[in-house]
Amino acid sequence: MQILLVIAPVFLVIGVGHVAVRGGLLTDAAVDGVMRYANYLAFPVLLFSAIARMDLSANYNPALLATFYLGSTNSFILAMLGARYIFKRDWQDAVVIGFGGLFTNAFLLGIPISERALGADALGPNFAIISVHSPYCYTLGVIAMEIARAEGKGIIATLRAIGASMIRNPLIIAIVSGFTVNLSGIDLPKLIWDAVDLIARGAVPAALVALGGVLTRYNFGRSLGAASMVATLSLIVHPMIVFLLGTHVFHLDDGAFNSALLTAAMAPGVNIYIFATIYQRAMGAAASTLILATSLSVITVSAWMLLLR
Repeated sequence: MQILLVIAPVFLVIGVGHVAVRGGLLTDAAVDGVMRYANYLAFPVLLFSAIARMDLSANYNPALLATFYLGSTNSFILAMLGARYIFKRDWQDAVVIGFGGLFTNAFLLGIPISERALGADALGPNFAIISVHSPYCYTLGVIAMEIARAEGKGIIATLRAIGASMIRNPLIIAIVSGFTVNLSGIDLPKLIWDAVDLIARGAVPAALVALGGVLTRYNFGRSLGAASMVATLSLIVHPMIVFLLGTHVFHLDDGAFNSALLTAAMAPGVNIYIFATIYQRAMGAAASTLILATSLSVITVSAWMLLLR
């Protein structure tokens, strides 16, 4: 019931966007504008805010991070290869589809569900995972996409294209800026932080409303195969890898193990659709994955909870 209560508002906001477009309240152009705002301003500001303020010294257990991110990286690779060789997508589409296996909804779903299951005092490892989640996932995703886009070019040309894209990418700019502020100890005025917070708070609602609007453009069934594959990898394979690594390889303590397993069990976040729209690739598959995996997670997360220590 707890996971259902957490997920329901997400679907309601998506539904608002869907109904608004169907009812003529929002045009396609308006939805595209909202999504562009989320992609190029709100989410980068949110990312900057989170990184600039995070405590880099708290709960940073290398074994915890290795357990979680080895799982997510393998899920990404498997989803990408599956999209390319099973569903015959080109490499750029495959990277976007693979991103669904990489980026979990560690914050919006992971924190409230973990708090309910583990208690508020046990969330330190969750925040350690979350603090490097966006930087790691977006950096890996952007590099993979630029390699895919440079297919057939030489190594030097590919590296040059990757560097140029990363310099211009608002998400990478936000990551670098956030770490710069954090590590340098720059004390930004409260006025600036208040403005940052105002923009950041609108990132997720804007993206969800826009997602609901763009769902009117896609045939859910057309991408069901790829979406089912990514849902399986993100909801079952990723947490299974974390379970095995945490138990038999890194021997995590109970607190770190529980946080890693629950976070890995979360469905992909709305960021997978954000990533797709930035590159205008596999948007239907990303939207289908988000809806399908989030719905199925009501069942799968409940099952993974039975394995908590």
